[in-house]
Amino acid sequence: MSDIIFLNGTSSAGKSTIAHALRVVLPETFCYYASDQLAEAGFRPLARNSEERERFFDGFHRSIAAFADAGNQLLVEHIVEAQAWADTLQQLLAGHTVFWVGVHAPLEELERRELARGNRYVGEAQFHLRTHGFCRYDMIVDSTKPTAQIAADIVAQWSQWRAQKA
Repeated sequence: MSDIIFLNGTSSAGKSTIAHALRVVLPETFCYYASDQLAEAGFRPLARNSEERERFFDGFHRSIAAFADAGNQLLVEHIVEAQAWADTLQQLLAGHTVFWVGVHAPLEELERRELARGNRYVGEAQFHLRTHGFCRYDMIVDSTKPTAQIAADIVAQWSQWRAQKA
């Protein structure tokens, strides 16, 4: 059975930064997977209506399960945008050990990051704050802390959690 470390948080919360740091310090090899990778590769349809968007994310959620079912250790970053998405992910990933990490930052910091990035709509992070109401976390991190420390803390807590599950 493969493990999944699932980073969930708003836009601009620091999920990607944390994921890249985690890959370096995790004691095992993990595949990094995010819907942004598919979008950046041009996979998503150019004209995105709500129906196409839902199909894309339904496929993305199913693909997480498919990669895990194939035996891949996964480090997933995502914004769980609805309770239905959270419920679907729980069902799809039920046969795997999933360590849920909530990635938080103060709203003022999220807005500062949105402006600094230049490729986000200001207010997107605030809109996505609701994501934390859809998920139950095994760990919550504050992404304003040093990234190396966050990664080390996640590895330590995940290792302890995993040992308890064995």
